[in-house]
Amino acid sequence: MSLIIYSIKIAILSYIIYSQMKKDNLFTRLLTLFLTFLKVGALTFGGGYAMIPIVLEEVSKKKKWISEMEMLDIIAISESTPGPIAVNTATYVGYRVNGILGSIVATFGLALPSFVIIFVISYFYKDFMQWQVIQAAFKGLKVGVILLLFNAVLKLKKGVKFTIIGVISFILALAVMIIFSIFDIQFKFMSLCLILYGILLGIVLTKIGKMEGGKE
Repeated sequence: MSLIIYSIKIAILSYIIYSQMKKDNLFTRLLTLFLTFLKVGALTFGGGYAMIPIVLEEVSKKKKWISEMEMLDIIAISESTPGPIAVNTATYVGYRVNGILGSIVATFGLALPSFVIIFVISYFYKDFMQWQVIQAAFKGLKVGVILLLFNAVLKLKKGVKFTIIGVISFILALAVMIIFSIFDIQFKFMSLCLILYGILLGIVLTKIGKMEGGKE
């Protein structure tokens, strides 16, 4: 009897919450947020960086939730904090759109397709990867991911202010990465060092800009 009463209370409480969410249009916003990142999670292949152009298209171009400049900041924060960049980006965008609840919904929507697909594939992995069609598809996906990333760079570069010092610093960082890659030099803290390099560079360039502005 107590279980029936408890279930009725839960049902009534759920209805009240749903009604309030519908009244405030919160339910629609959260559902749209969930479906958007569900789509991103389902259509993204090749890791978190391949997700960036799709998120940019969905949240900046179509939904107008955030600007391209804000997206650039979110990517920088996501890369600088622990965890996969895809999950971090979804969390930050969700919070920007609808607070903590938005973060939870966006992150869940992004992770759900990957979880389901990997869960299913894990049962048939050996047989699955032996199919020549699947192997060929994965090779094609790698090329497609590179093109998507290049497209994202072209779109996001609009929000970056190019200076001589900035370009030289970028070339130096790129050269270091290429050298480490060619000679197969293993350095665990390479990403951290590049992030710190970018932070220090940003601080220095900002200070220089303020000093030049003060002189004028």
